[in-house]
Amino acid sequence: MSHTERFDRARRVIPGGVNSPARAFKAVGGSPVFFARAEGAHLYDADGGRFVDFVGSWGPMILGHSHPEVVEAVREQASRAMSFGAPCELETEMAELIAEMVPSVGMVRMVNSGTEATMSAIRLARAATERDLVVKFEGCYHGHGDAFLAKSGSGMATLGEPTSPGVPKGAAACTLNARYNDVESVRALFDANPGAIACVIVEPVVGNMGCIPPAPGFLDGLRALCTERGALLVFDEVMTGFRVAAGGAQERCGVMPDLTCLGKIVGGGLPVGAYGGRRDLMERVAPAGPVYQAGTLSGNPLAMAAGLATLRRLRAHPEIYDKLERDGQAIEDALNARIRERGLPCCVQRVGSMGTLFFHPGPVRSWDDAKNCDTKAFAAWFHALLKKGVYMPPAQFEAWFHGAAHEVDEAAGAMCEALS
Repeated sequence: MSHTERFDRARRVIPGGVNSPARAFKAVGGSPVFFARAEGAHLYDADGGRFVDFVGSWGPMILGHSHPEVVEAVREQASRAMSFGAPCELETEMAELIAEMVPSVGMVRMVNSGTEATMSAIRLARAATERDLVVKFEGCYHGHGDAFLAKSGSGMATLGEPTSPGVPKGAAACTLNARYNDVESVRALFDANPGAIACVIVEPVVGNMGCIPPAPGFLDGLRALCTERGALLVFDEVMTGFRVAAGGAQERCGVMPDLTCLGKIVGGGLPVGAYGGRRDLMERVAPAGPVYQAGTLSGNPLAMAAGLATLRRLRAHPEIYDKLERDGQAIEDALNARIRERGLPCCVQRVGSMGTLFFHPGPVRSWDDAKNCDTKAFAAWFHALLKKGVYMPPAQFEAWFHGAAHEVDEAAGAMCEALS
């Protein structure tokens, strides 16, 4: 059976044939590849073909697929229990470890996805400030909660949808959009809505319209502005948490948010999310306080076991981050050399082990820049790489991820050869 036949079969019973729009090949054309197994830096499709993986399950696989320590932790826990629906010590160990590693976090609540984390964080921010409005940034994606689906990134950007049907007008009216890397656009929203903005939520390094680093002073400016106006600053570190540094982007940039949303690496590849922050804020969450949030499988022991194995290895081996930086720099340097050699209207943007080749002369600082990329040229590059056995995110507006298991020289060569 070909991948096209597998996709046709899937479309008969799954909307669009995929369980998340980011997996579809709508932006690049053709049928998505169906995978059967993974190991280290490689994916193996249902026909046995091998690919170097730069998706990494969209970020969690920082140690590589099927890392022995993570697999053994899950195997051992599965033999004991897969779920309790009651407290277990693994949850406490996870919360202690997150609080130890992430600078701004004093208390943590586990949830089941990044979307749950961001939805819960803004509910808490609204309760703490007694305000309704939320500021986000055009092109940033914070999950599929109603409040976030206005001018979003990730799959929303890929599909060209400004918002989603089914989002009530009232929900959309409570979300204000600013321009990433433009503090003054945020200040203007505060000026226009005095005493009404509960929080500013931001990807401290954008990954959902491609990799866009924060400009010097941008995050510091948000911090100062939120403090000045009595709003909370929320970092969505679902992608960047434990990836761009052991303590996430906030460690790397030295800016402390009030609340932090986490996911992906926290679960070692299993479904997970978390939000945390200052103790005085988190103690407002039920049952300690009145802000209600619950989840049957929150903190489930399998995800906790996988996540703890991953985070403990990262903490014990800080040299992993040195390798990720070296490998990222090698890819960036190789692509930049090819771009200069061919005089191509492209630019590479990277932070640690996150990166994007934009088919745009750059720099790409915001959605206004990103939306002008040549997506047809990206699609051609993507398919050329696929033929060379390199699997990249199938959309211009997604960051790639490499991990500790990658040996990047061969892949970087393929990326350059495919860039004509």
